[in-house]
Amino acid sequence: MMKFSKLLLTIFSCIVLNNAAFAQKKPRQIILILADDLGWKDVGFNGSRYYHTPVLDSLAKQSMVFTHAYANASNCAPSRACLMSGAYAPRHGVFTVSPPDRGDARSRKLVPSPNEDFLSPQLKTLGRVFQEAGFKTAVMGKWHIGEDPTQQGFDVHKGGGRMGHPKSYFSPYGMKYLADGPEGEELTDRITQESIRFMQENRTNDFFLYIPQFAIHTPLQGKENLVEKYKKLPPRDGQGTSPAYAALVENLDQNVGKLLAAVKSLRLENPLIVFSSDNGGIANLSRQWPLRAGKGSYYEGGLRVPLLVNNAGVKPGVSDVPTLLFDLFPTLCAWAKVPLPTSQPIDGVSFLDVWQGKPRPNLYERSLFFHFPFYLEAYRMGGDDSRDDFFRTRPGSVVIKKNWKLHHYLEDDAYELYDMNNDPGERIDLASEQPEKREELVAILNKWRTEVSAPVPAELNPAYDPEFVPRPKKRNK
Repeated sequence: MMKFSKLLLTIFSCIVLNNAAFAQKKPRQIILILADDLGWKDVGFNGSRYYHTPVLDSLAKQSMVFTHAYANASNCAPSRACLMSGAYAPRHGVFTVSPPDRGDARSRKLVPSPNEDFLSPQLKTLGRVFQEAGFKTAVMGKWHIGEDPTQQGFDVHKGGGRMGHPKSYFSPYGMKYLADGPEGEELTDRITQESIRFMQENRTNDFFLYIPQFAIHTPLQGKENLVEKYKKLPPRDGQGTSPAYAALVENLDQNVGKLLAAVKSLRLENPLIVFSSDNGGIANLSRQWPLRAGKGSYYEGGLRVPLLVNNAGVKPGVSDVPTLLFDLFPTLCAWAKVPLPTSQPIDGVSFLDVWQGKPRPNLYERSLFFHFPFYLEAYRMGGDDSRDDFFRTRPGSVVIKKNWKLHHYLEDDAYELYDMNNDPGERIDLASEQPEKREELVAILNKWRTEVSAPVPAELNPAYDPEFVPRPKKRNK
């Protein structure tokens, strides 16, 4: 009897150990969806009453939604470079989409700093980190920070390489890394199809699937039925000036639905799904009220982005903890139990505890930094709600600390200070009324710029004419 009991105990132990080993072998699967130029308020779950985003709105109810999520930059390439490297822009040198001296030379007082177009191959991308950990990796869509992402850590790439936007949203696409589909095939649909194919082929593998859709970047080309739908809807809250823009938003939402349906039909085991955007929306096409301005500006409308995280291990709800997109780098690694690279600085912070619903009060104390030593001319003079009518952004830096936000403009060494709790639209400049708070943030900003060797342009532009007034631009259609 004793021998039989020992035999049963041995068998039971083996079953338990085998089940534990099996549980540990469940694939780690990450789906990171990044929209292009989708504003913070271009989705229903952040307050839009114009765009129809039912899939994302439903997903948000099952996810952790971050109300104070920030892109690391207010335009495409630097935001993506920070996300993929986990580091602030001065670390890798990708500050803008070249050229850095946009706008009429007579309007630019300073000579911009040097700029890198692409992320250095010396830096390990998020894809490379997962690839080295044995994950299958893919990027489906817009890369923009290098020529070929298969040389930067991704096994599969279907998309545009160095392209910042598509030539057309309808096939033929004319892309180097994406074969044309049937005439009239829609690009967002195609990228989703390629993503689902990758999921099918790797449904039992660890994988990192990065889906940086081109939508809703220009050219503004929507599906005809959706464009006609929005032509019949009256604008609301400063949104609705472009039916094609709205059509791109809704079609993007529908494609997120296709991805979620594929996750279910393929019976993927508890993948981590993250959705966000690379920067704010284009202000004169889609207002982000109460946030000020839009893409290209370092007011909130250019920096704040939608962000939701969905997984069985993520506690659904709403978080107001301020986070930057490059925080995803260490957080995804922590979630997947993949070590961070030791060969490069990682400025992002893991939010895994926050995702799991655990308090992290110290994260409210963290300072967030932005640095843009370049020029971005206005989309439409007077239509971008920026500091002046001529530029969305002039050279400068920004620091956010708790509820305070400081802008430093390098041309005239001027400061703007805003209390974000009471003035989220950044309309009431308190720099003169709150000198102690201003100087506190100036000291924090200067210390950071020194630590990361941020370039500060000081050379005067010989073509600059302080009396020059640019001609008004025609409104974008």
